[in-house]
Amino acid sequence: MRRLVARAKEESMQLILRRDQRQGMMKVVFSLQVRTELSEDEKAAILKYKLADTMLYEKVHIPHVGGASLLGAATWLAGKALNISLKVKDLAYGKTIECKDIVEMLAVEDQVKEAGKTFNAILTAAMRFGGDEVIDFAA
Repeated sequence: MRRLVARAKEESMQLILRRDQRQGMMKVVFSLQVRTELSEDEKAAILKYKLADTMLYEKVHIPHVGGASLLGAATWLAGKALNISLKVKDLAYGKTIECKDIVEMLAVEDQVKEAGKTFNAILTAAMRFGGDEVIDFAA
C-alpha cells in the first residue's frame, strides 16, 4: 500500500487577500479581492471531483421591504448587494467582494479565511484517496 505524507509547505494552497477602496458616488466603497495559489495537483483535484460550484460560504441579507414602492424596490436592491457567496471557483480563480465599510470588510475577511480553511481541508481529503494516512500521536 501507498503511504501518504503531508504536502510540503511550498506545495500547499495559499490564500491571498487584497484590500482596496475607491470613491463611489457618495462615499468610499471598500473591496476585498480574494484568490488562492494552487498546485497543479490541487487544480486537478478540483476538476476531477467537480468541486468548482461547491459553496464554501454564503451570507444572505433579507431586507425589510415596506410595500411595492420605488423606495421598497431600492431597499430590496441594496439588500441584494449585501449578499455574499463564496464558491470553490471564486477562490480558485479570484473574486472581488465589495463592502459598505471597513467593519464589514474585516468581518468578510474572517469568513473568507474560514472558507479558505474549509477549502484546504476539502482539497487535502480529495488528494488523499487511494492510500493510508498515518497520524502520529506521539508529537
